Amino acid sequence: MKIHFIGIGGIGISALAKYYLEKGHKISGSDLVSSEITETLKKLGVKIYIGKHKAKNLPEDTALVIYSLAVLSNNSELTKARKIGIKVQNYPESLGELTKQYFTIAVSGTHGKSTTTAMIGLILVKAGLNPTVIVGTKLKEFGNSNCRVGKGKYLLIEADEWQSSFLNYRPKIIVLTNIEKEHLDFYKNLNHILKIYKKYIGNLSENGALVANRSDKNIKKILGSKLLDSKIKIKKFTLKQKEAQKLKRILKVSGEHNLLNALAALTTARALKIPDKISFKALSEYQGSWRRFEVKKLKTDNLQLTTVSDYAHHPTEIKVTLRIAREKFPRKEIWCVFQPHQYQRTFYLFNDFVKVFKESLRKGQRKPLLDKLIITDIYDVAGRENKKIKKKISARKLIKAINEPQAIYISTIKKAADYLKKNLQGREVVIIMGAGDIYKLAEQF
Repeated sequence: MKIHFIGIGGIGISALAKYYLEKGHKISGSDLVSSEITETLKKLGVKIYIGKHKAKNLPEDTALVIYSLAVLSNNSELTKARKIGIKVQNYPESLGELTKQYFTIAVSGTHGKSTTTAMIGLILVKAGLNPTVIVGTKLKEFGNSNCRVGKGKYLLIEADEWQSSFLNYRPKIIVLTNIEKEHLDFYKNLNHILKIYKKYIGNLSENGALVANRSDKNIKKILGSKLLDSKIKIKKFTLKQKEAQKLKRILKVSGEHNLLNALAALTTARALKIPDKISFKALSEYQGSWRRFEVKKLKTDNLQLTTVSDYAHHPTEIKVTLRIAREKFPRKEIWCVFQPHQYQRTFYLFNDFVKVFKESLRKGQRKPLLDKLIITDIYDVAGRENKKIKKKISARKLIKAINEPQAIYISTIKKAADYLKKNLQGREVVIIMGAGDIYKLAEQF
């Protein structure tokens, strides 16, 4: 069967494309810009169209079109597919169909989804369950891929909450890492978010299991809700349980948040009756994921740097990443190049961004978390931006509000790279942070 993906460069939809490719289907796809993901797909034999979407990109005899939620309804490829009667699904609809064919484990929450999914995936593999895994990052253990196609009955997915995507899924187990204000371009407020999460949990089948972080105040609100079906088995995890210290000793990844992610994975494994011995072994071998505090040494003719590539794009994630960096490099000078992701997120969480960066740069501390901050232009997420909000917000306004001499605005990745080359002395730690294309900064060296 021929399947065409519109917006194939997305981290989730590209994993689905790999799944169908490995299942023997003929895959093509399009995206506005080339990326590391689209280049990888090309090498796997996928026909990729880069640039403005065109109706002619749609191959003849296409049986199914799957499109990203960021794709607009008037997209020319989408319009043509509907006009000639091709079956059309958005990404969560298509993934939702798969969840009905497997024993599905869905990992959700504001933060930690990718890492928790990765950890559970490695445990399932180690236990010999041969799972299929669709995750929002690349794993070394899966051949540097965001998709693993297994032959077992288990499907493990990262279930995103944007636009209520996860309501399409029918899991047997839901893992909840944490809940916070996010995606306020879609959700009205925190109460709206919690309401949708409750509806999502209602998708659990009878005798399904909810693995929940008891430490999270917003998850506690859901656990205390009368709307929860009494037939759902609730498995709670917390930093206070005795296994936390053992995990802390064996984990290769740093931070309290990763300890919670590991506890979520351990609790899920227990719900599946996987022996602890297997779970602890798998967790001890986890090497970390692409762009999740990914530390690399970088040498040029006159510089020797340590770079940390990190996907953090929400104020809470930024705070955690900067704290871990300071703990790991207590005597180093730490610089951060941050690319805000999406105008609407920057607008709705503006004060939170200002607060976290201002506190990180404050000199009154014995050692500030950050010695230098560079903020580039906001990453424009195609199909998800509001024109009125775009006029109200900018990286310059963020820098002005932070109002610290160590915080500067540099418009582009190329200019930021040039600034670093000119001003770094060598042996600094440079954090490359954001969910857009900021990861390309390291390539400039």
